[in-house]
Order: sequence, then C-alpha cells, then structure tokens
Amino acid sequence: MNKQLGTVITTTVTDENATEYFVQSEGLTYSLAKSEIKKPLKLGSTFRGFAYENEQHHLRITRQIPAIGFDQYGWGTVVSKKFGLGVFVDLGLPDKDLAVSMDDLPAMRSLWPDVGDQLLVALRRDSKGRLWGELADEEVFKAISQPATNPKLKNRTVKARVINPKKMGTQVLTDQYQLGFIDRSEVEQEPRLGELITARIIGIRPNKTVYLSMRPRAYEAISDDAEMIYRTLAMRADHFLPYNDHSDPEAIQTYFGISKSQFKRALGNLFKRHQINITATGIQLVEDQRE
Repeated sequence: MNKQLGTVITTTVTDENATEYFVQSEGLTYSLAKSEIKKPLKLGSTFRGFAYENEQHHLRITRQIPAIGFDQYGWGTVVSKKFGLGVFVDLGLPDKDLAVSMDDLPAMRSLWPDVGDQLLVALRRDSKGRLWGELADEEVFKAISQPATNPKLKNRTVKARVINPKKMGTQVLTDQYQLGFIDRSEVEQEPRLGELITARIIGIRPNKTVYLSMRPRAYEAISDDAEMIYRTLAMRADHFLPYNDHSDPEAIQTYFGISKSQFKRALGNLFKRHQINITATGIQLVEDQRE
C-alpha cells in the first residue's frame, strides 16, 4: 500500500525527458510535468509536492495542492456520475477526480448529486490504498456552522446547500453557514444532496438553527387565472388590457371568464411579482416581461 498518495512529500529528481521530470521517494517513482516548473530542475535536487495516482493509474506529483486532504474538508464540485460506483468531484487536478462511493450516497438515486452540485469532502484511503472522498458528517457541519440568533432572519430568502436529504426532511447549510432544516411539507420536489437551493427562513429553532421553506409565499404562487391574464397581455401588440380592479364585474366575466374577486387576486399576484403595472385605464405588462 502506498501511503504517500494524497499527501505532500519531498522527492529527489532522478531523470527527465522532453516533457517530464521523474522523481523518487521511498523507492517509488513519480512523474512531474515540466510545464509546472519555471526554472529547470537538476538531477539530485529535491522537489516537494502532492502525490497521487491519475486516471491512468500513473504515479504523479504536482505543486497544485488540493484544498481537500485527510481530515481536511473542502468543497468539491461534482463532475460526473457512474452507476454502480458513485459520483466524482473535481480535486483541482488536470487528470484526477475524486470518487465518492455510492455506499455513502442516498439510497434513492434521484437524490444523488448532479453535475455542478457541491459536496464537502475529505480524503480517505481504503484497504488497497486507493483514495476516496469522505462526506462530511453532522459533527463536521456543526463545527463549521454559525448560530442563528438574529430574529430578523425570519422571512429572509437565502441560498442553501443540501447536506443531508432525509425521509422526514432535508438538512441544509445556508450561505451564511447556518444549519437549517426543511420539512417534507415545505418542498414541492425533494432536493438532491449537494444541490444549491433558494429557500425562505420561516423560523429559528431553540438550538439556533433555522426552519426553512421552499414553497413560495401565497402571493408568489402564480395562479391559473394570473397565468391566463399574463399570457393574454403577452400576446397583445401593445401588451395592454383596458381592465383593472375598478372594472365592471360583468365586463370582467365576459372577457376573462372569471369573477371580479378572482380577477383582483390575479392582478395582485402579477403586480407583486413585478410583472404588470396597474393604471387608471387598465393593466400593462412591464417592459422586461414582454416577449
């Protein structure tokens, strides 16, 4: 087993060719790209770098030290998935991605991270000396999190990273590093591990973590009536309709096929989403909404 893999080691230059130096440590030979070196290395000189095995199973060494190490957690971006194995995250190396085993991923494959999602991982070595990504556990996230103590956080919309999708709900870490929980009743579709979501803080828990919701506020959930009015405005050349909340109920019923109360709720919905302007003579689609 090569215990040097995944660590920074000191080596001795033993040979070179047109594109690479060859360096040795403890009887093992690693290749080093000459493109990394500004000044030529001499035979017998020392070089210190990160040792790893690339995708072709060749021993390599580099000055590009990853932010991820043993007991050193860092965010890695998912670059690929492989059924039966797991997902791969970018280490910052040109010819090596780090595998996270499917054994450490959610049982439901729909909750696996997708390409572009991010995971907080450290290095671990298996019994054969191979490097894997080890997902941060609850204790790690507790250690790096910040307490939620400001009551003004309530109703604030935040970005959050999914760190543990569970049956009863989803655990997240907000962009301000506060731990949060989203109950299953507060999501329309269960988010993936590593996914970056937008959610609203709906409460602060006694343990100084936050409750969040991914459901829109009532006025943000566009209704079928609002969608119908929006599409009607979008299709008109002037993007204007001579109806507003003061219009005659029968005229509204005749033109839109809905009651005046439904019409007013739909207008309020569109107005609060900044999709229309309401004037004394009617409703106008705002400029950046026009097709």
